Formats: sequence, C-alpha cells, structure tokens
Amino acid sequence: MCTVVIEVGTPGGAQGPVVRLLAVRDEDPLREWDALGEWWPDRPGVIGIRDRRAGGAWLAVDPASHRLAVLLNRADVLDLPDDQAVSRGTLAPASVTGTSPTGSERMHGFNLLEVSPTGARVLSWDGTELRETPVPPGVHMIAHSDLDDPETARIARWLPEFRAHPTRDEEWPESWIRLLATTAELDPADDRAIIRDNRPHGYPTQSLLYCTASVGPDGVEVRDHALPAPAHWG
Repeated sequence: MCTVVIEVGTPGGAQGPVVRLLAVRDEDPLREWDALGEWWPDRPGVIGIRDRRAGGAWLAVDPASHRLAVLLNRADVLDLPDDQAVSRGTLAPASVTGTSPTGSERMHGFNLLEVSPTGARVLSWDGTELRETPVPPGVHMIAHSDLDDPETARIARWLPEFRAHPTRDEEWPESWIRLLATTAELDPADDRAIIRDNRPHGYPTQSLLYCTASVGPDGVEVRDHALPAPAHWG
C-alpha cells in the first residue's frame, strides 16, 4: 500500500536525467525496521531502510552507481500462504547492485521502481508475468497497481496537484513535503489518502515514514523522515 511520487527530468546533452521522488512507506507498526543506513555487509556501500524480520529493504540506494530502488506490494494470482513465500525484501538491495528481478513463482506480487543514471522504470510481477514500464519525463505516481493508474483513488486525487508543483526549483524537496502535509488533512482511512491507515480495509499496515531522494549525474541524495506516530502527520 506504499505510494511513490516521481519526477523524471529531460536528459541534457550526454548526461542522464535528474530523477526526484517522494516515497511513503506503509507497514505493520509491530514489524520493526531500521532507519536509513548501511545494513548489508555483503553489499558494501549500499544504504537503505531495513526490515529487521526478513533482513531486506523497502528502499535501497547505491550512491557509487547512482542507483535507487523502491519496493511496493501489489495484488497477484498466487494461491500461496505467506509463510511459504520468498521474501520480496531482497529485491531492492539486489537491484541497486545490478541484479533486477526476473519473477518467481514463490514470490507475491510487487512493483519495483528502479532509478539509474539512464532514467527510471517499474518492474511489475503478478505471480505469472513480469512487465516493464518505462517512466517517461514528467511527474508520475505509483502505488499498488500500474503507473498513473486512474482507478487508484489517491493517484486520481493527487497526481494533478503534484504535477502543478514540479521539483525544478530551489524549493525541492520542501514543496512536495508541504503538499504531502496537505494530503494528510484527509482521514487516513480515506481511499484518497497518501498518509494511510489501512486497517479498515483489512490490512494491518499504516504509514510510518517517508523519504525524499534525488538521483542524477552529480550523485544521489536521500533523506528519511519518520512520522511521529503511525498514520499521523503531526
């Protein structure tokens, strides 16, 4: 149930585009996690938000290669108990070190947003098929379905607002953070909400933190911000 807002710039000359994003993480508050850090000895230099239970990551970054990946869950067609499924948490750290997923019959559905020096793409797995969706220049949103899905209430409500506040100015990332604060005026159980409480919808997850990131030819900058309480802006 996570949400990402992303802006892909237009490449200039031989340089790749600058990509900026705002990512909100929804998770069960009882599932412990670690803030942005270098948690994986077998992947030196990689930093991310680590899930303590499975050891993987929701968001991972390799500053040396200018790569970033964010994992979002999505529906699938698998009849597979959770305790028999392969963890999706390995996907983001593997992605930023050069290994993209190919799909696994024992892994539940996901959207994996990959950002590299050449741009951005979304790899989507539904249990049987892996699809690639390039992210074109401009502002876009993704959650538990397809990129810019108009049937996803939060995308239909807020994508026009984010497109009216592009990041190409000195106010980044404050301009998008202020807009995120505005979205939090909705009830967190509202389908249009980005800062969410998914328990009324049958899931234990709530919004716990958000990250801002910029990826471009000059390097990677990423910051994490924990919410004061689950599904609570301030």
